[in-house]
Amino acid sequence: MTGPTPDGTVPADAAPDTVLIDGISLLATNDPSLGEGATGAIADAALVIEGGTVAWAGPASRAPAADARVDAGGRCVVPGFVDSHSHIVFAGDRGKEFGARMSGRPYEAGGIRTTVAATRAASDSELLDKATRLLNEARAQGTTTLEIKSGYGLSTADEERALRVAGRLTEETTFLGAHIVPPEYADDPQGYVDLVTGEMLDACAPHARWIDVFCERGAFDEEASRRILKAGMARGLLARVHGNQLGPGPGARLAAELGAASVDHCTYLEPEDVEALAASDTVATLLPGVDFSTRQPYPDARALIDAGATVALASDCNPGSCFTSSLAFCIALAVREMRMTPEEALWAATAGGARALRRTDVGHLAPGARADLVVLDAPDPVYLAYRPGVPMTAAVWREGRAVAGRELTRG
Repeated sequence: MTGPTPDGTVPADAAPDTVLIDGISLLATNDPSLGEGATGAIADAALVIEGGTVAWAGPASRAPAADARVDAGGRCVVPGFVDSHSHIVFAGDRGKEFGARMSGRPYEAGGIRTTVAATRAASDSELLDKATRLLNEARAQGTTTLEIKSGYGLSTADEERALRVAGRLTEETTFLGAHIVPPEYADDPQGYVDLVTGEMLDACAPHARWIDVFCERGAFDEEASRRILKAGMARGLLARVHGNQLGPGPGARLAAELGAASVDHCTYLEPEDVEALAASDTVATLLPGVDFSTRQPYPDARALIDAGATVALASDCNPGSCFTSSLAFCIALAVREMRMTPEEALWAATAGGARALRRTDVGHLAPGARADLVVLDAPDPVYLAYRPGVPMTAAVWREGRAVAGRELTRG
């Protein structure tokens, strides 16, 4: 088979029209009508792929014929991970900051300024090369859909070019000019909000699907956040929010009020925040890798799930507060530290991420879905939490093509 290109695709003529994958010990479809539980689990399963999408899923004993066969070898198969929160367009390194934090210094948003300076000084090719390496790293671990934010340029030109770089790697691009107030506007934060909602938005909106804001102390208050989000929505961008990371605040309720697709972090939620999210379509995207890396408390996933809120898991891969691209690691943290069941955590990292991106084509393996899947070197997805830190990815398929991992036996 022809190898993947940097964006993870292969030529259309590199695979047969239909492919049967059988020998699957357990298939998690995320469609309860196809199997057991919320993950729609099917034992001794098979999957047929046609034209980059799932054509059929069910028991192997009932599998239809296909042009080619791939043997999963008794491994389990799950949907490709959907990482709905990352910041991988950046330059520089903040390893020393992490070391200092582990020695007792608390995390504060000001560390972002270090990355802003390095990113502004980097060339477009340097930014693209680094982001591509991180994308491929995530893909090798099972991530097949990745959202990428700007937010380390904080000038009109640098935010616009960050989104252009991101757009070469994903369709899920987010304008985050409202990450923090840059140093040159330290004495005029209102002037920076004017820039974000005016000239910068004009330049960035054509390259973005989403608008985001860091609604937090040390960043943007509720009034500024509402103004920024509404300005982006008026330009046709969909809203998402960074909120309730460093302490209680208005972020979650603002996201629910404006119908944002997600509010991300949710480390410090009040009962009324949980109620607002449960009564809305806004997804609570939890980022346990951040709390691991900053030694903050973990979000109360149980309270959200038990209240009926939709929960997603994402990596928040970034150079400062969480430099991991591994959603498998985040799943293990969610199970161990946030009292999610293994099934809930898997669903949150796949179907939950898809909901946070308002996507219906990814995050599941029912007929009609994009054929994004991960073959795990394990008989059951519970091994993602049962064996934390152990490389589990045998193969990753995206749009019906193998893009990472090793070649499986073909029949």
